[in-house]
Amino acid sequence: MNLANDKVIQLIKSYDEDIYLVGGAVRDFLLGKNTFDKDIIVKSAEEFASRFANDNDGTFIELDKENKIYRVVLSDKVNYIDVTEADDIEQDLKRRDFTINSIAVNLKNDEIIDVTGGRLDLERGIIRSISEGNLVDDPLRILRGYRFAATLGFEIESETQRQIDKHLDLILEPARERITYEIMKLFDGKYTASVLLKADKLIEKIYPVFADVKKVPKNTHHHLDLYEHSVETVNQIQLLYETADSVIREHLEKIDFGGFSRLAHLKLASFFHDIGKFSTWTIEGERHRFIKHDDVGSKMAKEILKQNKFSKKQIEYIANMIKNHIYPSQVISSENVTEKIYMRYIRKMGDNVIDNILLAKADRLSARGPAITEAIVKENIDNLDKLLDYYIAIKDSLKPLPKLLSGDEIMELKNIPQSPKLGEIITALKNEQLEGNIVSKDDAINFVLNY
Repeated sequence: MNLANDKVIQLIKSYDEDIYLVGGAVRDFLLGKNTFDKDIIVKSAEEFASRFANDNDGTFIELDKENKIYRVVLSDKVNYIDVTEADDIEQDLKRRDFTINSIAVNLKNDEIIDVTGGRLDLERGIIRSISEGNLVDDPLRILRGYRFAATLGFEIESETQRQIDKHLDLILEPARERITYEIMKLFDGKYTASVLLKADKLIEKIYPVFADVKKVPKNTHHHLDLYEHSVETVNQIQLLYETADSVIREHLEKIDFGGFSRLAHLKLASFFHDIGKFSTWTIEGERHRFIKHDDVGSKMAKEILKQNKFSKKQIEYIANMIKNHIYPSQVISSENVTEKIYMRYIRKMGDNVIDNILLAKADRLSARGPAITEAIVKENIDNLDKLLDYYIAIKDSLKPLPKLLSGDEIMELKNIPQSPKLGEIITALKNEQLEGNIVSKDDAINFVLNY
């Protein structure tokens, strides 16, 4: 393990005292990965963290005074160090969650301390709990096991799986914010889809709506039941990302909200995209119908995500993806597809065009029932690609729609106060702009006066 090239580690090593690098940073170094967050153990956490921050132009943050946990955010605002203290490093390692996270390095001499067999489990690609009691002490570790499987591609060892299954009911004990953070980490992983198939019972505990999702069977349009279809859509999003060009990949890698990439949020949206189907499900002969499931599912998702402490921007994005996941296919299925139709769609979806088209593609690729021929799939994907290519070609020249009238101007024209009616008029005016029916301020005034 080569620590010499890490500038932050070299800064820490410059202090002449016993300092141990522990946890995920050691795991990632052993796997040859870069890491920007480092956990260290020292004799006096508060004193060291304060001194280190002062010496290196960092920011000192008290995370948990009772348990003596402090953070130093370095001046680059990217790297940070979490500082804790322990009297006995080996006992501290034995209290952790999984063996792969229970390896330490003495930064004084680079000696590796591994009392739980973590290095061997890393080599074998195994996630193994240190003890059943450790999982029960903090039930979030049950979800973390699946999170590491999703991010590392490792297998959960059989005895650890038995412990997880035994204590599933404890998963709702941790704060919802902590659960949501681990969920986002799970969806940030490359192997999310395969983990969702194995973790279905746990997912159902966290999001009970998936108990109903599982009740919707295969049908003429779907070769998978609804839960499997939802997971396969996640898988297809990942595959589309991995095979995409640099423009699409860079867009999906952006961290625009929630502290995680657009890709992670898009995969979560794709997992939720059909949650409205059970409550809209009707059967006519051999045909299963789910009228307005997109709209119903979007509203359901807003409530679920709000209960689980997602941010407003996260909720807005995911609900928007669910509500509009059929929209791109409706655009390309228009009788006479024109640039005007393309532009109306692009204006409506704003910064989310790429995400929305990829969701439509993933949804199509994940539904291959007996009524869906390869020709149908190919035509749909080809036309979605044309829409995507058109957007990418013109996106840099797009200008935002001009604001033709302010709210105050509309209130004066209609002689109305601030009210839901005002919001209704503003929305209607914007929709007419999107349609291309209103292009000037005079057009807008006439529309408002006659609304």
